[in-house]
Amino acid sequence: MEAIRVNKLVEKDGEILLTGLPYKKGQRIEMIILPESPIVLEGNYMTAGDLLESGLVGIWKDRDDIKDSVAYARKLRKQAQRRQR
Repeated sequence: MEAIRVNKLVEKDGEILLTGLPYKKGQRIEMIILPESPIVLEGNYMTAGDLLESGLVGIWKDRDDIKDSVAYARKLRKQAQRRQR
């Protein structure tokens, strides 16, 4: 069964209009209607400028044990993806 996600704005209390669905007359369907969760940015977040000024960019440049920072970061990502939850 393939789900279809449709985001609609309720324009009239208690009513929504759905059109363009791939179903034919007489076909039975099941609908589950959920209110959309508001997107809330919690806590502090950084802009690109904040990140550049934070000191994090270039943090590995003076480390002698890391010759290739891109390869090192890739290795860390692979380790994190294999980690048991």
